[in-house]
Amino acid sequence: MEARRSTVHRNNGTGDGLQKGESSSKGQICEGHSDLPNIVRGFVSKFRDRDQRLIMSSYVPLNVKRTTTEWPGKRLNKRALLCGVSYNYKRKYRLKGTVNDVKDMRELLINRFAYPAHCIRVLTEFEPEKEFHPTKKNIENSLKWLVEDNQPGDSLVFYFSGHGLRQPDFNDDELDGFDETICPVDFVQEGMIFDNDINIAIVRPLKQGVTLHAIVDACHSGTVLDLQYVYDQKRKQWKDNTPPSGVRKSTSGGLAIGISACEDHQLAADTSAFKGKAMSGALTFLFIELIKQKNNITYGQMLEEFSETFDNSEAFAVIFYKV
Repeated sequence: MEARRSTVHRNNGTGDGLQKGESSSKGQICEGHSDLPNIVRGFVSKFRDRDQRLIMSSYVPLNVKRTTTEWPGKRLNKRALLCGVSYNYKRKYRLKGTVNDVKDMRELLINRFAYPAHCIRVLTEFEPEKEFHPTKKNIENSLKWLVEDNQPGDSLVFYFSGHGLRQPDFNDDELDGFDETICPVDFVQEGMIFDNDINIAIVRPLKQGVTLHAIVDACHSGTVLDLQYVYDQKRKQWKDNTPPSGVRKSTSGGLAIGISACEDHQLAADTSAFKGKAMSGALTFLFIELIKQKNNITYGQMLEEFSETFDNSEAFAVIFYKV
């Protein structure tokens, strides 16, 4: 497998190889992805093995409801949506690290960036309330919740750890001819969530003074926010990613920044190389550790750190949007 290239995205409406440890590709279901029916035909199974039953029995719910005594009448300007999809239908396609990923990301937001716990919505298959399962409907509803009534000064976070796919673009709005997607737990029955839909849901509504960070640890996630300009760090130049159709991809004045595990044509991976036996997404672990260890790290510095850590990494890309 070729070297994975992490990408950083930015949208301003005003203008794997790892050498040690166990690893499993988040792209297992991506191989041969052009024949989607063959992928999904064997995906559904009600079988859950002992490991998954143990996770369910020891899982502590991560969603906290706000009490009436907390900040009465005060609107909070921090909100986050964290999705970790394990795909428990079939052992072959199951991801072991996604629950660990959302737990770690939630802890980072609370302890490092002072996000109130009740302002963080977590979607996993193990949450006791079905409204917090990562189904297509729940993810789409939660994306709307994330940006609802956004106001200047708001800091929003969207995080997704799970499978990503791509399929031919039929709307003439992708330069490479493919739409990138994220896969809800029920994507076999209900379908995937496309980059176009993510852009419409959480990029375009961002008002002036609002900042969104999106971290997507999935295969084919390079331009999953569907932003417009790409900065190639290796070549030190901008690449125009404007869709051939000319459809609007910008915010409504806000700033959207995305970090993805790989480029559109590449695969991401879960690994135990960093945490012993515990699995986690390689991008997620490194992202969190860099923020914990280095104050005021820039996006460029973060990319350099990724480059040094991932074995045989060749280049990274930065995606910006400007008017």
